[in-house]
Amino acid sequence: MNIKYPDVEVQLTGVDGNAYVIMGVVASALRKAGVSQEEIAEYHKEATSGNYDNLLQTTMRWVDVS
Repeated sequence: MNIKYPDVEVQLTGVDGNAYVIMGVVASALRKAGVSQEEIAEYHKEATSGNYDNLLQTTMRWVDVS
């Protein structure tokens, strides 16, 4: 699987599994990496376009999850 932002690492182990918390952690990491707000909005749109499994799959496509 090709990760869109492989240099952006997000640790989800030990993080609250709430969908909004996960999206917030990812958005914060993307902002710190200098990703544009438009791209972050695209992540959010894609992540919320389905169920919880879709959120996790989208997150793993966008950033390096540990």
